[in-house]
Amino acid sequence: MSLVELIAQADERGLAVSGLACLDRCVPLLGGDDEVLRPLWASLAEGAGPDDWAGRLEEVRGKLGAAAADGDGDGDEAVALARRMLTTAPARRSAAELRPWADACSVAALRIHRLLDGAAARDDEADQVGGLPRALHAARAGESPAGGRTEGVSPLVAAELRRQVAVLERLSAHGPTGLRGALEVATEGRRVLRAAVSRRSRRKD
Repeated sequence: MSLVELIAQADERGLAVSGLACLDRCVPLLGGDDEVLRPLWASLAEGAGPDDWAGRLEEVRGKLGAAAADGDGDGDEAVALARRMLTTAPARRSAAELRPWADACSVAALRIHRLLDGAAARDDEADQVGGLPRALHAARAGESPAGGRTEGVSPLVAAELRRQVAVLERLSAHGPTGLRGALEVATEGRRVLRAAVSRRSRRKD
């Protein structure tokens, strides 16, 4: 099943986890440590109260200094995209509000990974669909030529696409018990992104 289909079919917990996992992988861009989003993860665990998500969301926003709606990331597009994931997160844990957020986080995370590997600078804006290059848009929708989900996509971005699919598949297959596995996927991806940020900094020096 394609990433687009998984998002379309996910329940409210799956959608919240999907968006949160994208944000967690990108949190190094916001200056956050590895534990800063743990309160939000805890609010999605089985047995958590229905209002826990909203309270923990405000707590996390305060810690990351991202309460303002749309910061410009000091001119850094990757930082601005990551910040927007956090500032646009809905306070209500409802599928109707979480689905567009999860979808936007998915696209933003893929764009961030393209920016970090330098591929975005080579983009032809006329050959984009939904803010993504045509090949990546097709891969996300499971429409790649010859059935190749990541054909024409750089390794860094292809790995991020696989992680997004893995998170949703784990939640779909295991329900609340899949939360730990989703967190492990996010943690792995955060290490990868942190290394990519470091490489980009060295290229700029």
